[in-house]
Amino acid sequence: MPTSDPKTRPKPAAVPPDPDAPPVPPSSWAKRTGFKPKFSGEANASDSGHIALPPRARENNNRPDIEAGRARQTPPAANGEQQKKSEKGPAEKRRSEVDGANKGSSAFAANGHAVNSGAAPQPTRRPSRNEEVVDVLPQSVDDEGFVGRQSHMKYELRDTPGLVPIGLYGFQHYLSMLGSLILIPLVIVPAMGGTYEDTANVVSTVLFVSGVTTLLHSFFGSRLPLIQGSSFVFLAPALAIINSPELRGLNGNNFKHIMKELQGAIIIASAFQALLGYSGLMSLFLRLINPVVVAPTIAAVGLSFYSYGFPLVGNCLEIGVMHILLLIIFSLYLRKISVLGHRIFLIYAVPLGLLITWGVAFLLTEAGAYNYKGCDPNIPASNIISEHCRKHISRMKHCRVDTSHAFKSSPWFRFPYPLQWGIPVFHWKMAIVMCMVSIIASVDSVGSYHASSLLVSSRPPTPGVVSRGIGLEGLSSILAGLWGTGTGATTLTENVHTIAVTKMGSRRAVELGACVLIVLSVVGKVGGFIASIPEVMVAALLCFMWAMLAALGLSNLRYSEAGSSRNIIIVGLSLFFSLSIPAYFQQYGISPNSNFSVPSYFQPYIVTSHGPFRTKYEGVNYIMNTLLSLNMVIAFIVAVILDNTVPGSRQERGVYVWSDSEAARRESAVVKDYELPFRVGRIFRWVKWVGL
Repeated sequence: MPTSDPKTRPKPAAVPPDPDAPPVPPSSWAKRTGFKPKFSGEANASDSGHIALPPRARENNNRPDIEAGRARQTPPAANGEQQKKSEKGPAEKRRSEVDGANKGSSAFAANGHAVNSGAAPQPTRRPSRNEEVVDVLPQSVDDEGFVGRQSHMKYELRDTPGLVPIGLYGFQHYLSMLGSLILIPLVIVPAMGGTYEDTANVVSTVLFVSGVTTLLHSFFGSRLPLIQGSSFVFLAPALAIINSPELRGLNGNNFKHIMKELQGAIIIASAFQALLGYSGLMSLFLRLINPVVVAPTIAAVGLSFYSYGFPLVGNCLEIGVMHILLLIIFSLYLRKISVLGHRIFLIYAVPLGLLITWGVAFLLTEAGAYNYKGCDPNIPASNIISEHCRKHISRMKHCRVDTSHAFKSSPWFRFPYPLQWGIPVFHWKMAIVMCMVSIIASVDSVGSYHASSLLVSSRPPTPGVVSRGIGLEGLSSILAGLWGTGTGATTLTENVHTIAVTKMGSRRAVELGACVLIVLSVVGKVGGFIASIPEVMVAALLCFMWAMLAALGLSNLRYSEAGSSRNIIIVGLSLFFSLSIPAYFQQYGISPNSNFSVPSYFQPYIVTSHGPFRTKYEGVNYIMNTLLSLNMVIAFIVAVILDNTVPGSRQERGVYVWSDSEAARRESAVVKDYELPFRVGRIFRWVKWVGL
């Protein structure tokens, strides 16, 4: 509604528009972010060189009813203000407590930003939580989600439709996240020299820890429907530690020794993250974290693994390329096909592609396509004498699906237990590297908290809730370190995309799915089955997952002015330097005095002690060479410095505005969304910086 303040009223254009012309619809990014332009037409940013359109002659009275999913006719009153509709639909009655609780709360736009028009307060009733975002919601449902509101979500945060629907949706939620949950063990365990049995045991441990930490986060963390698991954020530093020269030169069981080194580094870094959250420092740190920082940092995580993806796919092109094409066809070309109301190809692109590719590879193997006379794929390449077998050994190892004995050797029952690999080993230089990575993981989680809260039709959490969530993620990572998953536990970024696609925002579904995950983790055959996935198929799946992770990171720019020249330059510099500066450190390669070789796809992670930093302090060399060779660290440093020093309006920067604590406590719906259960919240009344 145009403001009546003459100081803030936009000046009329030189040629006023036709009064009968329809209003100019907001652009797509304005629909998604709830951008509040100074003019009534297209979004205006003077710093970005955008052209402001003339103001509308009148407001559109056909405002969409976000509860009923249709436009509602609202006749204008005599004073120019629109009357409120008194009748409530079923969805409005289900959460009618919001109307009475929002009177004293601050107004938020669709992106969670506080609306401050500069005009004097009006004596009219403040709009309810459901009404105040009506004018910025799109009137059509986006098939990819990301603008989830009450009329778009099947189940909201506190909905409990019944055991059967919750069970089905919860299993669906975790099945769509299958790639994110299992891929990291399939990468790091072989790199540590582990066997297929070790991989199966680590996979079972990851499933168990993911289920336990998800339950903890749902009850005592941010309370949003977010899955906790082994994050790709921890993968690069883990590979850097694994490929340290002092660890690669070990004799005997390298896997257990390297795992204990990783456990020690993760436990110390997790304790630092827990301190960052529960001490209240995270509330101060939030002032530096904005979409322009989150976007390039998370995108750099996905882009940094390009050297691992297709080079391994090339070992068996017919299997790897087919897997990639199936993932693309299912997730893009067949995404709108619906079966019984579910877009199965979009939701289950990963498991369907994995199943079909595995089936084709099995048929080719059984048909003898990869049989070569006199050659055995189980014989090490160093022991092969025949030139004929040496030529085909690579295809036999990577294309066949019967070379793994993990499934047969795995027990039916195995309960993961803490310290199963031995007592962790603590080294301060590795711990400092992981502490820096835990900050990156916290940045990742902040973006996920904000995006998921909007998808499930809730207010953004308060700074105290964010701090509480980060603190619990630190405790969850300590559990991951004690159990020995190889990486820390944090919020999976891909979870935001899953919520948008499945339209499932109920925390009860995630909790039930976590319980199912714990049950599956004690069935040893499940871990053995996952560990038997051929390496080529793992690499093909990673190509898809890492590409989606990079895109999900950049999607955070929808909360800012993505077309602003300021933001374009900052994001561009952050991404470019995140690839270029690590390349400078990685060009040093293996130390000339080393007597071992490293696969080409692990070359970027062997600069821990022989990079350009060569002071007399070996620990300092290790820390600086490792940190500055990690793409996400460079992206984060560049983005934080530029975004917080280059002038820009809060709207242009897309500054995350979290819910005000005092206003949130007066709103019953927000209290029910984020309040801790079992009266545990009473403990935090004395610690306001981690409370509601």
